[in-house]
Amino acid sequence: MLRGLVTLTALTLALISVDFVTPAWAENALPPKPEGDYILVCNSSHVCIWRLRSTIEDSQTTTKPGKPPVKSITRTPERICMDGGAARACTSNLGNWSNGQQCYLRRLQPQPPKSDPSWQGHTDGAVWICVREQGNRFVTRWIWLPGRPDTVVVDPVTLVYEAIGEMRLAPPLIKTAPGVGQIGLVNMPVWMWVTKTENTWGPIVRSASVPGLAVAVTAQVKAINWSMGDGKTVRCEGPGTPYDKSMGVKGSPTCGHRYVKTSRKLPNCKYPVTAVAQWDITWQSTLGDSGQISMTQQAATQLRIGEAVPVLVDPGGGQATVADSGC
Repeated sequence: MLRGLVTLTALTLALISVDFVTPAWAENALPPKPEGDYILVCNSSHVCIWRLRSTIEDSQTTTKPGKPPVKSITRTPERICMDGGAARACTSNLGNWSNGQQCYLRRLQPQPPKSDPSWQGHTDGAVWICVREQGNRFVTRWIWLPGRPDTVVVDPVTLVYEAIGEMRLAPPLIKTAPGVGQIGLVNMPVWMWVTKTENTWGPIVRSASVPGLAVAVTAQVKAINWSMGDGKTVRCEGPGTPYDKSMGVKGSPTCGHRYVKTSRKLPNCKYPVTAVAQWDITWQSTLGDSGQISMTQQAATQLRIGEAVPVLVDPGGGQATVADSGC
């Protein structure tokens, strides 16, 4: 009996120490197992090789040449909406289901005056419409909530536009030389530029969130498209170079234009100039979603362009005046 027990114990230990049992059809062609943590791998044609365990684990992560491995993103499980003990659609034409209020909610628009009893004496938060089905009829009531309800199903892009609203993006602060009240000349350089601030040029970063989801949004002006009023458009990738009298009559190195005709036949004897700022807005959510949105802001000014006319003067020096006929 003792001998049998010893034999069984030895057999058990032997089975525990064996990592792999070689198939009968591979025994004759199988090379000896190398030292180390190797595993026998066979394909469908019964060709077997010993492979290091770590190389098999590494091969389970696929990569593309020149690109980092793609990381899996764990998303928040979908919210379960319950009406008592029964499942309920989270979204309907009545609103979004609230587990806490046990009804479909949507924000009342417009909001009632603060004197309305539905505010319950509060001045913050908002009043929501709460609708639930009871039998064959719908019961509706107004309720006050201090913040977001526990159910609003939010798409990341909804939060993106909320963050953009917080940026208060503004039209470009445009400058020109000649400026307002001055007269430029035909074939002479016109300089254009904008004054950079956070909400007129960027970069500007804002965020928005609800429980379980947040987005970070960055906005930056990519370029300014100047419509010069003479049929020409000048695209300036940067803000332009501010003009200084020390620069004389040379053209702008970054953003300029030259008119070939005067503006005297135009309304108010001025060219209408419009500067359109092209905003590039990028966003990233905590769920791994990302995207890009383009927006524009514009501002306008007017430029008066005349022509220089030489006049006879004393031999002491020459002088020129600006022809301003009809203006």
